[in-house]
Order: sequence, then structure tokens, then C-alpha cells
Amino acid sequence: MAGRKTKERAEGLRALSDEKLAEELHESYRRLFTVRLQMSTRQQSNTTEEPKVKRQIARIRTLQRERELAAAYAVHTGR
Repeated sequence: MAGRKTKERAEGLRALSDEKLAEELHESYRRLFTVRLQMSTRQQSNTTEEPKVKRQIARIRTLQRERELAAAYAVHTGR
């Protein structure tokens, strides 16, 4: 079941434009900051939140890199 959820999240991100993906990355970094702040001030008791946000950031950055490489490949091959 966890594999399906991950795939659904990735597919949802793939549907976003480059601008929306950049906005989502910015929001994820803000969320990570908030979670870290809450953990340090002991306002957050859910210790699994930080790794979840980090994985989301990694997913977004991976998609951005895939698109960057695809664009470079298209330019290189003339497509």
C-alpha cells in the first residue's frame, strides 16, 4: 500500500508545471523550517513529520532534475 501512495504523490507532482513545482518546493522548505522549529521548542510531538517533509523535498528536486536533463538532452539531440 505504501508503494501506491508514493506513486500517487509522484504522479501528482509530475502533473505540475515548472513554476508550480518551484512553488511547491518553496512551501516544502518553509514547512521543514516550521517543523524543525516546533521540534526544537517541543511544540511538535510527531517525530515522523520531518522525514516526510524531507522526502517530499527530495521528490520535487528529483523531478526538477529529470526535467532539466530531459531539456538538455532535447537540445543536444535537436528534438
